[in-house]
Parts: sequence; C-alpha cells; structure tokens
Amino acid sequence: MNKKVTALLLSALVLPGLGQIYLGRKMLGGIILVLVNFVLLLALFVLLRGLSPVIASQIAGGAITITPSEVMKALDAASGFGKTVLAAFFLIWAFSVVDIIRFKGEQ
Repeated sequence: MNKKVTALLLSALVLPGLGQIYLGRKMLGGIILVLVNFVLLLALFVLLRGLSPVIASQIAGGAITITPSEVMKALDAASGFGKTVLAAFFLIWAFSVVDIIRFKGEQ
C-alpha cells in the first residue's frame, strides 16, 4: 500500500489530520486536528448543557432513571446548534480527505 492511500485511510477512518501528518505536512495536520478536537469538545458541551437539567432533576429526585424520551426532549432545544456542529465536523473531515486526494507530493 502506498503512502498516499495510507494517509487517506488515516484521515478518512481514524481522525482527520492524521493523514496530513503522516505525509509530513505537520502544520496543516496539526491545524486540522485542533479544529476537529475543538468541534468535538463543542459537541460534548452542547450535549451536556442540554442534558444537565434532566440529570439534575433525576439526582434531586433521588433515583436516576432517565428515559430516552426525556433525553430527546431535553436535546430538542439544542438540535439546531447540534446540526451546525455536525456540519462543521463533516466539512473539516471532507477537507482533510479531499486535500489528501489532491496532494501531489511523494507517492
């Protein structure tokens, strides 16, 4: 397997930016990794912020039995922002993959 295919698999299936680092493009790979981690942390923040009232009410009630319907209702308010975060992750992933496909360096 040549180096470009390995890099493509790393960025597409493992973590965007790893393929660029594997090809020796450390600056671009590092920027992509930082952006991906920022978007993933933002998604986690949105998820926890949406669920915190449900979790707090369950803890205050003494028993923690959260139903899927309660989770969906709590996250419904954050769904627009969640879609934006998902779109941002997809765009970073797509950029990483297309960048490797178009890379003309060492094969």
